[in-house]
Amino acid sequence: MSDDGGRPSQVAGSPDSRHDSKRSLDVPLESSKPSKLSRSMPEGEVGVEEAKDRVEEGREIMSQNHRIQRYLVAVEYIGTRFSGSQKQPNCRTVVGVLEEAFHKFVGQPVSIFCSSRTDAGVHALSNVCHVDVERISKRKPGEVLPPHEPGVVRRAVNHFLQKNEGDIMVIDVRRVPADFHARFKALERTYHYRILSGPEPLSTFEKERAWHVPEDIDILAMKKACSILVGCHDFSSFRAAGCQANSPIKTLDELNVTEVFPSLYFPSISERTEVESLNGHHSKTPELESFTECSNVSHMSVGKCNAESGREFGRRSRHHCYVITARARSFLYHQWVA
Repeated sequence: MSDDGGRPSQVAGSPDSRHDSKRSLDVPLESSKPSKLSRSMPEGEVGVEEAKDRVEEGREIMSQNHRIQRYLVAVEYIGTRFSGSQKQPNCRTVVGVLEEAFHKFVGQPVSIFCSSRTDAGVHALSNVCHVDVERISKRKPGEVLPPHEPGVVRRAVNHFLQKNEGDIMVIDVRRVPADFHARFKALERTYHYRILSGPEPLSTFEKERAWHVPEDIDILAMKKACSILVGCHDFSSFRAAGCQANSPIKTLDELNVTEVFPSLYFPSISERTEVESLNGHHSKTPELESFTECSNVSHMSVGKCNAESGREFGRRSRHHCYVITARARSFLYHQWVA
């Protein structure tokens, strides 16, 4: 999600995701993979040597052809209808959809490299990737033109993305040097996991957006557990059997849980009135006063019929919403699914 997603901030969640400042790193980064917000394989452990070779090959090509511009692209997406981020045959993926949109824009195939990988169903608030583009005139084939402005790239690619389900969007584009790699130069990755606690079923608007826990959550106990995991530890018991990371030792920079308002929160009449009273705002127009009076009458009338239930008719019981945030430079494969 971040990722955060990457993060996305990447959720979920959140992502949520911001954590995309970059600097040169000598060691390739690994990835993270949450169940609700990101990754499918560890970034920087699987195929590291092969990835390094591709990076060096790309640098040579870029150095030989100064007409190619590398762009850093941040995307957000709803992962429900994606089979993950990495390109796969006969599957709809984030990279596949992005490459198709860029191809339609520039008129030639491109390769997308993501900073983090996300699994099927995982959302991203900002998953960062890079792409190399050579601007060739469509009217005069063979004529190379100056690189597109970042704003032009964002608008053009989004134009084609909105014709493809509309569940992915480019949120930012920047020019970067030819040796900048979205994966290996990422400083950290952040994952957000949303949990809705309460006995009522999830709202239709929250489906595929959060993990529903019917029981009450002990947030104080969760905070205490989070504090134990922060820092440098051996996370062997948290890694998946297929993890190919060279070492289970990872440094977790942040892990916390916070109770927040549900994202889809619409205050009732009584809640709105209470807030206005606290803020001292009573400057209503006659039309608004009339509407409020009518609404209050309706509310009171229905309230009498539902005195036993203790809540207003037509309004569902709200869940407690919690967001778990995990932030680190790299994660093990499926480290936080456990």
